[in-house]
Amino acid sequence: MQKADLLICGGIILTLDEQDSVIDPGDIAIRGDTILDIGLNLSDKYQASTLLEAKGHLVMPGLINAHTHAAMTLFRGLADDLALMDWLKNYIFPAEARFMSPEHVYLGTMLACLEMIKSGTTTLSDAYFFEPEAARAANDAGLRAVVAQGIIDFPSPDAPDPKESLRLAEEFICQWKGSDRISPAIFCHSAYTCSPQTIQKAKRMAERHAVPFGLHLAETQQEVQEIVHRYGKRPVQHLADLGVLDETVMAIHCVWLDQREIDLLQELQVKVVHVPESNMKLASGIAPIPRLLERGITVGLGTDGCASNNDLDMFREMDTAAKLHKVFSQDPTALKARQLVRMATREGAAVLGQGHRIGSLEVGKKADLIILDLQKPHLLPVYNFYSHLVYTFSGADVDSVIVNGALLMRNRKVLHLEEEKLIERIVDLSRQIQGQMRVR
Repeated sequence: MQKADLLICGGIILTLDEQDSVIDPGDIAIRGDTILDIGLNLSDKYQASTLLEAKGHLVMPGLINAHTHAAMTLFRGLADDLALMDWLKNYIFPAEARFMSPEHVYLGTMLACLEMIKSGTTTLSDAYFFEPEAARAANDAGLRAVVAQGIIDFPSPDAPDPKESLRLAEEFICQWKGSDRISPAIFCHSAYTCSPQTIQKAKRMAERHAVPFGLHLAETQQEVQEIVHRYGKRPVQHLADLGVLDETVMAIHCVWLDQREIDLLQELQVKVVHVPESNMKLASGIAPIPRLLERGITVGLGTDGCASNNDLDMFREMDTAAKLHKVFSQDPTALKARQLVRMATREGAAVLGQGHRIGSLEVGKKADLIILDLQKPHLLPVYNFYSHLVYTFSGADVDSVIVNGALLMRNRKVLHLEEEKLIERIVDLSRQIQGQMRVR
């Protein structure tokens, strides 16, 4: 018999491959960090050091949170029910200036990682300050992550002199480039907080190092009006004219787009990340996702940060996205469940430039997967797995999580993080924040 490290037996395997193959029942053999085999009766072929019995469970690729600000878990519920600019300028930016330190970014990111593991996310795309600490936290937690150093043209917690932000970004890339699970990237906050020169320099740096580049784009009407006032053109055209839009770019939000901008995104092969709950909570608007998908634009799904969501549960994000576009278009067939599941898995992987490694369960890909318990009253009966994943499941139904071939959670127990100690530290820190900040 051949050797394997981990064997998952008897589950219903939702592969999310190009054919959306379902193997019921099926087995998965894992060796090291890679899927070795998928099929039937693999226990006759492989001897594994760890065996997971998955009868009555759904096995699928881990979810991919294609945009978040992980450390902002520390500001969950700090300032709700506010307009975006009021929220940013009067609450979030001051809180970041006062409380975001390397230690706190590590703690906040570790809390986010714990929440994501327990709700089935195996890959996150993060953008924030002090990103070496965010990368260290994601790495310590065992997750896969694209971690982007934030760039902004005014003083920030890690760059009191904004001119230093590009240097910090390059140092961060050099520090983490080549890591197995952590992929460095660069993230300019937006076209209204970064000058054309800053955006161009950051994009050229990303190109030199062959790393992803992202930014918030067309999130609000106010942003569009400001860009038009400054530069005489809409945001997508502005960035296209700067020469910074291509297939390596992750454009977050993309709410206020006209037809010409959609054409440009398609022509330049820009990837888009939809963050519906944050857009709804801040009343930013509704991104034209069905139109983008019709044009063949790659769209992933993200939660944004906990300060504007206020959770990191990708199952809830799928459910919200589906229902939002149905009621907005008054079309119950808009944004079907299968499309949402693909956005949260294989399309999210493509957005991050990692579609060849993750996002589906296929031989040779990285062993990032989750196991969900179907034997619960609220999950029975099951007629359509995709509909169940979007409209019925929640993160609390995730039983086990595997990333890079390593078991991070089994039977709802996180195996390698000191959960109670982390929660104690977070509670202590939240009391400090509450004592020194105006909490709305």
